Amino acid sequence: MKFFYAEGSPYARIVRIALLELGMNDTVEKEIVTLRDPESALLPYNPIGRVPTLQLDDGTILTESLLIFFYLDTQHGGQPLLPRDGSDGWVTLSRMGTAMGLIDGIAVWNRALRLPEHERSPGVLALERTRATRTLDALEKAVAGGAYTGRLDAARIALGSTLGWTERRHRKFNWREGHPVLSAWYDDIAQTPSFTMTLPPIV
Repeated sequence: MKFFYAEGSPYARIVRIALLELGMNDTVEKEIVTLRDPESALLPYNPIGRVPTLQLDDGTILTESLLIFFYLDTQHGGQPLLPRDGSDGWVTLSRMGTAMGLIDGIAVWNRALRLPEHERSPGVLALERTRATRTLDALEKAVAGGAYTGRLDAARIALGSTLGWTERRHRKFNWREGHPVLSAWYDDIAQTPSFTMTLPPIV
């Protein structure tokens, strides 16, 4: 297998953490690629040009973190990162979906801020700030109620990656403000070796 990623991508980081946690990191070839680049080394493999991208041994290309998680769970004999049996499986998928939705909104916000000031849409900026704050408020209550605890599954990996990426790559937004429970939760998971080994660069 070959894994393509960008060091600053939160979506790719989720899979990078999974590979480390599953003991598969050393068995997968990796290549760092550029994004939004017509000369990117990724494009001959994935014309969409997004990471994470995983090339299977038979040449099949998988993109999107969730799809790659589903595949990785077929490649090891331990507990699945995405359990799909019974209510626990749906809960994990639901929680991962919330974390991924938070990434999506903040990524849109981040890209909007990269535009020249006269090209930015105040409506988009306000919408994404409101969406992110609303989602963080919900996550604060969920974590205070015992959600996102236990073993390191897909939901916990996704949420930890999201918060860490936001702190290092979207620093105009202080997600910790008003979220002490979530902040303490993140400080704990951030000490996990797979998280410290995959920190995105600060911008």
